[in-house]
Amino acid sequence: MNENWEQRVTAAWAGFDDYPEERAADFRAVIDALVAELPEDSPLGPFEQACAWDSTGHSDKAAPLYREALARGLSGYKGRRAKIQLSSSLRNIGQAEEGVKLLTPELDAPSDELDDAVRACLALCLSSLGRDREGLSLVLGALAPHLPRYQRSMANYARALVDPDD
Repeated sequence: MNENWEQRVTAAWAGFDDYPEERAADFRAVIDALVAELPEDSPLGPFEQACAWDSTGHSDKAAPLYREALARGLSGYKGRRAKIQLSSSLRNIGQAEEGVKLLTPELDAPSDELDDAVRACLALCLSSLGRDREGLSLVLGALAPHLPRYQRSMANYARALVDPDD
């Protein structure tokens, strides 16, 4: 894999919206062709294929590929993306509890631009399990820093949803 490969993958994803639903298989074929260029044991292959299946409405096919990418050592930014997207797929196929287990440690991971996505996806998983107050707390906590005012109030309300004694 090289920088040119990454650029071509980025370009393929930039054109994703050019593929209507009835041409989803064509888009996946573009990704499969790029993956075929990678070493057989690369974690990027199953990750990109999982993303393609997921983005075309097939969480059931995406989940095992995300797992494979992580098992092969996908880490860093793309590893975190894989955990977020796997959790979302798991929720979609009725395995939200596994999604919660996968994402909860990410709340303590080093901060990056994916923090809000972690919280949003975890909130959805929690809601699917009937744990709406916890989910709402996460979403409000993620939203609070982006507000022009009321940051402290919203952060306090978020905490109070899960720890009313605070």
